[in-house]
Amino acid sequence: MKTQLEENGIVTLTQEGVNQIKDSPLYNEGLRPTTKEEHNWTGYNFASLWIGMAICLPTYSLAAGLISLGMNWWQAIGTIVLGNLIVLIPILLNAHAGTKYGIPYPVYARLWFGSKGAHIPSMARAIVAAGWFGINCWFGGAAVDTLLVAMTGWENVPGHLAIAFIGFWALNVWISYRGPEAIKKMEFWAAPTLLVMALALLAWALSSAGGWGPMLSAPSKFTSAGDFLKVFFPALTGAIAFWSTLALNIPDFCRYAKSQRAQIIGQTTSLPTTMGFFSFIGVAVASATVVLYGEAIWDPAAILAKFSPFVIFLGTLGIILATVTTNVAANVVAPARAIENLWPRKLTFGMGAIITGLAALLMQPWYLLENFGNYIFLWLGSYGALLGPIDGIAIADYWMVRKQRIDLVELYRPNGRYSYSGGINKAAVWALLIGIAIPIGCKAAGLTFVWDNAWTIGLLISLFAYTWLMRSDASLIDASHYNRITSTEAQASMAS
Repeated sequence: MKTQLEENGIVTLTQEGVNQIKDSPLYNEGLRPTTKEEHNWTGYNFASLWIGMAICLPTYSLAAGLISLGMNWWQAIGTIVLGNLIVLIPILLNAHAGTKYGIPYPVYARLWFGSKGAHIPSMARAIVAAGWFGINCWFGGAAVDTLLVAMTGWENVPGHLAIAFIGFWALNVWISYRGPEAIKKMEFWAAPTLLVMALALLAWALSSAGGWGPMLSAPSKFTSAGDFLKVFFPALTGAIAFWSTLALNIPDFCRYAKSQRAQIIGQTTSLPTTMGFFSFIGVAVASATVVLYGEAIWDPAAILAKFSPFVIFLGTLGIILATVTTNVAANVVAPARAIENLWPRKLTFGMGAIITGLAALLMQPWYLLENFGNYIFLWLGSYGALLGPIDGIAIADYWMVRKQRIDLVELYRPNGRYSYSGGINKAAVWALLIGIAIPIGCKAAGLTFVWDNAWTIGLLISLFAYTWLMRSDASLIDASHYNRITSTEAQASMAS
């Protein structure tokens, strides 16, 4: 019985397949596989998605913060570009599954963790996204506060920064509640707008600092290779961890890709280039502040406060646009889908968006951004150690264990092939624990190099552990089984 159809490398459900799962408690409109008509995102859509997400205040702060830690401009940019080239690999590997089978991240996670166990990686991703949601809202709220202080007597209002933050947070929650369907259109026009504003910021830094020479002449503060490497490796892990979140839930977007070629070209040409470009702007502006003000200022709102009210107004609009495009795309879709997956028949995407916003407050973004050490070492480094092993399990399952063969219908059956024992795949749980425990143990033992590279090392450990543990699992399907349930384009034409 043919329950799925493969055309041009894209697998969709046949009507028979839909009929078999439409009443399942694991099925709803947000979690179902996409249809052939819904595979309509082009390379430009993916490029604009990444431009809209990468041009954001955390990107600026990551780059500028490396200057404050002692790097010169090319060391900072090189670290960030290298990190993004590394994380692009798992992004593309996991994007392939989302594109081919049209499934969102929580459903993809059922494949490796089980119908119930999928809540472990999906909620882990959701918690990190909630943290980022709060960080972006804090940046945006600070910019709004700066605008109001510059143009009114706002500074005399008790708790004015907190009020601006809560107001901006509420705006983001409201926009997110309206749903993800407008992301493609929003990113389409936001991407070029943000690029123009970024170039304007670079032009200001260039003219104010007196040219490239004074702006980029600040030397590295490291006197030896050893001193540099002590900062380089945790900074590299931070640069990788920055988008390791999307490396997991990229299927949430690539499930709409027109083809594998569209998502590969769109993402490859936009992620490392945009991150490198905007990071350079962050580094250049921070270097310019050293020339102008005697210190590297990595907080955009603090720089904004030094301009005229009109420029602050324009800059604040840019910050709001950058924050909203990043928050809606990168920090709401994943947790909202994860929460929706907890109870597909009762919970909606909108409810998930509200819960995400509340969780963001509990994670205290003001503390994470209190100093750059918290941002790079505590926040990015810690969640990198968590998400790296999950990335390793996802890649191993699809590419090394299953050889890209999935039975879509079984992903929506509570007691199906991918439910394992009691809904949890113990092999995935063990692989995750091993991948997390080894870097933590090494850190406790003083082997800081392992912890400083926790994302990469954890990914590799879990990848090999999961592959070995799953080598003869009953959930695997061979080529003959796949052919029995999958109709090809030629077979469909003959039948019609």
